[in-house]
Amino acid sequence: MVMKNSYDVIIVGAGSMGMSAGYHLAKRGVRTLLIDSFDPPHDQGSHHGEPRLIRHAYSGGKPYIHLALEADRLWRELEEASGQKLLVRSGVLNMANQSVSKFASRFPDAEEAGVQVERLDATEVHRRWPGIVLPESYEAMYEPNAGYLHSERCVAAYRKLALAEGATLLPYNPVQHIQADRAGVRVRTHAGEFTAEQLIVSAGAWFKSLEPFVSLPIRAVRKTVGWFRTEPRLYDAGAFPGFTLGTDHGGYYGFPSINGNGLKIGRHDGGLPWAPGQQAAPFGHLEQDEGDLRRTLAAFLPQAAGDLLQGAVCKYELTPDENFIIDRHPAYANVLVAGGFSGHGFKFASAVGSLLADLIQLVPTSVEVDTFSLSRFNQIKS
Repeated sequence: MVMKNSYDVIIVGAGSMGMSAGYHLAKRGVRTLLIDSFDPPHDQGSHHGEPRLIRHAYSGGKPYIHLALEADRLWRELEEASGQKLLVRSGVLNMANQSVSKFASRFPDAEEAGVQVERLDATEVHRRWPGIVLPESYEAMYEPNAGYLHSERCVAAYRKLALAEGATLLPYNPVQHIQADRAGVRVRTHAGEFTAEQLIVSAGAWFKSLEPFVSLPIRAVRKTVGWFRTEPRLYDAGAFPGFTLGTDHGGYYGFPSINGNGLKIGRHDGGLPWAPGQQAAPFGHLEQDEGDLRRTLAAFLPQAAGDLLQGAVCKYELTPDENFIIDRHPAYANVLVAGGFSGHGFKFASAVGSLLADLIQLVPTSVEVDTFSLSRFNQIKS
């Protein structure tokens, strides 16, 4: 393939957000180049080891609720365009010790936005899902219209459609240098130098590799997830929901056993620091890789604490407040930065990609972008 070296927009980082943005831009006729260090979908970021939860009654309030609903609409559009099943409405059960988290504040915003939610006590949770055992101090919020996304299928679908719309993808090409000024941007990889009028940087846990061009308050951490053998039927897809669980010992999330592959569970908090270029230790390197997950299952989902069927490692990219960054570079108005999505970001990828396309084209948007502004961090370097 003979590549051009001049485009309207270059996207550095073609994972969840980048690939979605590439599709939305290409669909609008924008000449788009996507550059990635690997070949998406891949296992070097945050989108592998599907599935991912999608829920709408969000603790971040109205901006996140509205973004989640828009993302849901766009995922359905992607299903139709790709002809693939991407979103499963399994319901999502949010559970927490009331000393750790309370759901009361979420109900008014959810109901105002038309999101169906139910408040359940520990007894009712066990009645509906006998595989769950909660202490009386726990409460739950159930979203029947929430569910999970097949994340790798989603990225692959956006990739296929973006290329069909005329986008160019350059995989296995780590960025070596970025230069920007009012006239445009230059991005150099081992495949050559590429120019564009505008740039989107959505590098996930790899943002540190792009310093000093962009320096964000994002820390990358190694995270682990595991799939465990369950009692038949209790935790199977179709009968059991996706879930979140806030305990005195950490926050967890999980999914039903899909096609007999075991119940998937991960821990949201904690994790080991990681930096680009480092080799992330494999699953099982630390006792807590499996131990934290197994102890939580034994306490709250005891018949799902069977044999470990599979373990995986992924990388989180976290801001200090765990809210996203979607903003213009502090020094270059023609550069957008999008990061800090890990832990709860994948569900929003469809809407974030569309939002980035709107910002590139200066299209008015209903998204409250101030929520994601860089200005909330004093330590940002230009």
